[in-house]
Amino acid sequence: MVSFNLTESEQAARTAARTFAATHLKPAKSAYEALSTPEARFQSLQPIYEAAVRAGLIKAQIPAPVGGTSTSLVEAAILVEEFYAVEASASLTIFGTGLGLTPLCLAFRPEVAEFLQPFLSGQGTPLASLVFSEPGGVANWLEPGAPGLQTTAYRDGDEWVLTGEKIWATNSAGWDFRGADLGCVVCRCVDEDPVSTASTPSDLIMILLVTREDIRRNGEESFQVLNHPETVGHKAASGPHLRYNNLRLPAKNLLCAPGTGAAIVTHTFEISAMLVGAMGIGIQRAAFDAALSFSRSTRGGTVPISQRQSVADLLINIKMRTETSRFLTWKAAHALLEGPGEHAQRREHALLAKVHCSEAAVQSVLDAINAVGVSAYNTDLPFSDLLSTALVLPIFDGGNVGMRRRALQELITADRYQPWFSSFGEE
Repeated sequence: MVSFNLTESEQAARTAARTFAATHLKPAKSAYEALSTPEARFQSLQPIYEAAVRAGLIKAQIPAPVGGTSTSLVEAAILVEEFYAVEASASLTIFGTGLGLTPLCLAFRPEVAEFLQPFLSGQGTPLASLVFSEPGGVANWLEPGAPGLQTTAYRDGDEWVLTGEKIWATNSAGWDFRGADLGCVVCRCVDEDPVSTASTPSDLIMILLVTREDIRRNGEESFQVLNHPETVGHKAASGPHLRYNNLRLPAKNLLCAPGTGAAIVTHTFEISAMLVGAMGIGIQRAAFDAALSFSRSTRGGTVPISQRQSVADLLINIKMRTETSRFLTWKAAHALLEGPGEHAQRREHALLAKVHCSEAAVQSVLDAINAVGVSAYNTDLPFSDLLSTALVLPIFDGGNVGMRRRALQELITADRYQPWFSSFGEE
């Protein structure tokens, strides 16, 4: 039998997340909204991030088998929903570290354990980042014949030499813009031997681990922040345009050798797809709560506007989308670890959750705005913030058009595709 009742552990995680969000995330906007630059707004989040570290929220994003406390992706989805229902920028900064650590956790081996230690200590404000996107776009990064990733690396003796530009990677510049504590940098190997034998672009994809110490040792010219984009939403999150310039890294910093990196990146983004679904739930929940509260006023009429059918229909639609988004996301979280089937089949619901929940979040905020009317245009109400936050969900973390729907297309058009296997198993 399927049960949607939370376990004791999941309920405890939800309670702890709601408490943290009310205590630390809710005041965040008032601390950063008056600051004039994205750099200053981001740095204002450091005390909140430090509180998250002390509360075990970084360790909670690391799987228990490698030293963390995470045992359930459903709990991760609950955590993301609770946070995104309150404040997005600080939440994305916290979860950006989880995303940055995911390749390391998926490809973990004892030789790279030292890179994980700062994030298990429960102290300080260590940031991690998955450094993937590039200024020229990455939707076609594995397409045969396409240019592919322009960030490259080659082996020189006992070192790897990394060069290229990246953008939109959350936390990638660190608090002082001299690099994150750990960057998992996705790049293309240009060594002669791998290039000569490569049959597909994925044969050359690798992941290098870059630490602040590596950057410091190489000198200022090896790592530069070119600019901090001013974004529509997530106004205090950091995803800068940066450049690696002949950055030399020890051989031990190789997380994924050429030919093994693409699978780890893809798996990472399948987990994050589910979590973007949870972000969409949180935004929809906040939009519904605010619109419902507003609808209890009469607005100069004789009855609360929620009793007007047109308004009630909009509220009902938001509530239905929120609930269906949550059930799809929880199913995706469960399926990624529990199945049925192999990983290729388990990932379908995660892709569906990313597309559905992100697009539902935008529509739900628009419905809330229409239910409230022109008052929603007033910044005293949360709808402009919610819309600016929701707008990015369909286009980041693998855009729905450029990447996620294409991945779903590959699944459903495969010759041996079984339409309902990911729901029920073998039929």
